[in-house]
Amino acid sequence: MLYPFEGRRFDRGNGVWMHYVDEGQGPAVLMLHGNPTWSFYYRNLILDLRKDHRAIAPDHVGCGLSDVPDDDSYGYRLKDRVADVERLVEHLGLHDPFDLIVHDWGGMIGMAYATRYPERIRRMVLLNTAAFPLPATKRFPWLIALAKDTRWGAWLVEHHNAFARIAARVCTCRPMPPSVRDGYTAPYEGPGRSTATLRFVQDIPLRPGDPSFDLLQRTASALPSLRGKPMLICWGGRDFVFDDHFLAEWRAIFPEATLRYYPEAGHYVLEDESEAIIREVRGFLTQA
Repeated sequence: MLYPFEGRRFDRGNGVWMHYVDEGQGPAVLMLHGNPTWSFYYRNLILDLRKDHRAIAPDHVGCGLSDVPDDDSYGYRLKDRVADVERLVEHLGLHDPFDLIVHDWGGMIGMAYATRYPERIRRMVLLNTAAFPLPATKRFPWLIALAKDTRWGAWLVEHHNAFARIAARVCTCRPMPPSVRDGYTAPYEGPGRSTATLRFVQDIPLRPGDPSFDLLQRTASALPSLRGKPMLICWGGRDFVFDDHFLAEWRAIFPEATLRYYPEAGHYVLEDESEAIIREVRGFLTQA
């Protein structure tokens, strides 16, 4: 069984329920996924960490096994995602500093939270992500622009689950087994199930005036406040989205971070290098 976890749910407000995994006991580790993944992305890491940690992995609203509300019931903006994390942390009673692991959109969400509450964060692990505007040297990928800026692309995402289906084939260097590929795409199949994957793309803040740009800019400006906290960066070198242009930005902001670079891993770096990254994360989180 690929996802052998007991599902838990809490009301994040307005009658919208979030699903999350909360396994094991010990120091808490909060794992935030991106788009178009869900807590399934962290399944192997949860299985390892739950031996001696409290491994927590929510599904963002509209993703995975969480509710998929309409636009009148939920904002689907970065600020809403950060508010969800705030409410989840309070719901779980995480009063002691905890460890934070982020990937893709999880980086923007998690680092916005971390810069707001730095005293709550103990260690951080970054997996091909960003929490700052598109680097000047980076060209926005045309495949994502198609979904973000065209009605045809939006239709393909919303009605044919195109974003999750394509990602499951192009975001790794090693082909996924069909069962794993289905694990990623299944929650978004069917009418109305792909709303969140489209809204995430539409909310990518690229320039001033975009709804979430100001929050992203404030987060980026506050990132240096997290210097001094232990950080591990596990980076896939063949990610066509969060590539080495983004890695260079992270290295400039956090020059003391430990880097583990995987030249033959893609965007879903935790799929391509699962065993190596789990070993690195375990060592990092348990070091004195």
